[in-house]
Amino acid sequence: MEWIQQLINGISIGSIYALIALGYTMVYGIIKLINFAHGDVFMVGAFIGFYAIAKWEMNFFAALLLAMMLCAVFGVIIERVAYKRLRNSTRIAALITAIGVSLLIEYTVVFFRGAQLESYPKTIENKTITILGAQIGTHSILILSVSIGLMILLQFIVQKTKIGKAMRAVSHDADAARLMGINVDNTISATFAIGSSLAGAAGVIFGLYYTKIDPFMGVIPGLKAFIAAVLGGIGIIPGAMVGGMLLGVVETVVSALGFSLWRDAAAFIILILILVFKPEGIFGKNAREKV
Repeated sequence: MEWIQQLINGISIGSIYALIALGYTMVYGIIKLINFAHGDVFMVGAFIGFYAIAKWEMNFFAALLLAMMLCAVFGVIIERVAYKRLRNSTRIAALITAIGVSLLIEYTVVFFRGAQLESYPKTIENKTITILGAQIGTHSILILSVSIGLMILLQFIVQKTKIGKAMRAVSHDADAARLMGINVDNTISATFAIGSSLAGAAGVIFGLYYTKIDPFMGVIPGLKAFIAAVLGGIGIIPGAMVGGMLLGVVETVVSALGFSLWRDAAAFIILILILVFKPEGIFGKNAREKV
């Protein structure tokens, strides 16, 4: 039953990637921007959760909600300050700005608290449960439950609420949406807020699972989440979910086969293969772009 255990672990890790990837894919779907600062919003969420639990003695769920709310505000500030004035500029200008914002966030955190590691406090004991003969930790089950719950909530917001319909309209045609009376600026800010709140939640979950956090922790998970978004089809919300889960499972299988040193490399090999053979991703459609 080892494979069931590895599968659950892989999906748990993949659900963290999926939560971060949702932010990438939502922002790209609306303003065609790859927000490379998104991985650092995830890092900020992890630190908010850490201080909420360690210093302010909150429980896990209270810390999770606080991280989501503060990261949502942080995401809106980043969009308004750094990206709003670049909407009509070239994509390379926006991309360079995103990398600059990423470095600014990382080194601002280093300036105020140093670059040392922090150990996440234990709020929920990691007990082992036997399911179909497989030994599965309660942390894995909790991470999976919270992640799936947040993904279902996101899908409900996008499909059923007024702001979700506005987001879909702006994604399809921003000019037409503006003519129909939709406030495009507020819709874009709401997209950043929702995506950043999910990254904040992923940060707290990551801290619970891996126990070690530092100011540069957002770089590799951020890149892997971007790969997950590309794998599923960037700009497509269900694609980001599936891409994240698949990536987590592939990494776990690679480690289980004894190639743990190739774990990070596997993600980048997947990116190369996807870009070569199916650049639109699993759920994407091959659309030609007129020049």
